[in-house]
Amino acid sequence: MTTMLLDAASLYFRAFFGVPTSVTGPHGRPVNAVRGFLDMTARLVVAHSPDRLVACWDDDWRPAFRVAALPSYKAHRVAEAGGEEVPDELGPQVPVLVEVLAAAGLTRVGAPGYEADDVIGTLATRARGPVDVVTGDRDLFQLVDDDRGVRVLYTNRGINDLEFVDEAAVAAKYGIPGRAYADYAVLRGDPSDGLPGVVGVGEKTAATLINEFGSLAGIRAAVARAVVPKPPLTAALLKKLRAADAYLDAAPEVVAVVTTIDLPPVDGALPRRPVDPDALDALAEAHGLESSVRRLGAALGWPDR
Repeated sequence: MTTMLLDAASLYFRAFFGVPTSVTGPHGRPVNAVRGFLDMTARLVVAHSPDRLVACWDDDWRPAFRVAALPSYKAHRVAEAGGEEVPDELGPQVPVLVEVLAAAGLTRVGAPGYEADDVIGTLATRARGPVDVVTGDRDLFQLVDDDRGVRVLYTNRGINDLEFVDEAAVAAKYGIPGRAYADYAVLRGDPSDGLPGVVGVGEKTAATLINEFGSLAGIRAAVARAVVPKPPLTAALLKKLRAADAYLDAAPEVVAVVTTIDLPPVDGALPRRPVDPDALDALAEAHGLESSVRRLGAALGWPDR
């Protein structure tokens, strides 16, 4: 039984920027993100035939525990009002998408104080059977696990040209063991998340260190006991790693996807018909979503109505 977990914000942002804002509803307002999300979901269902599907939500896009550990975390994305900086034409579409998913009967799950990544990590850990994580976020590469059948369908090239990421793909792309991505990300950093990394340590050096010492903990232990510089721990690199002690204390908690959220049981079975067909029809008419809802229904095998 295959479970498909959608990184919802990643997909609706991709839809917003991939479908012109000239796509509007009868009210004249853009519905490009909603239509794009529904169309992507339909294509994913047709192409990959999951048994279960869950849209995983950011109930908190910048959780307090991550900010407490590293104040720079996503700080550059904070809007003047304090929330996440979201394009003006996208913000009003998100509640519409929530309503459409509810009326269609597609499972949507978030958790107070956690990001969608953490919901995905928890549900992937719980799942029995293969798991496909659909995202444009490389952070979720840390979840790939060949033994458990967890892989990432990476949307970097678009929903019609997904990159299938398993442990071999991580190893081939980054030159590290397939389950070492979180430690690699800590060392290298990620400007898009406000994660500075260790100054002077890029992708190649991060991979060399992980391959030599096995993990971030192994690297730090080697740095602590090093008296005389010895490759790959040159004098310059030792200095950089020691200067980054405080960052390396904090960053693993920020980077690591939580896999133990106390979530209620999540079924995620694909709906055989809309949960609330009248509400779905009304939403489709009000927002000009009829064609996207029809495509979604066809993908899910809904009877003609």
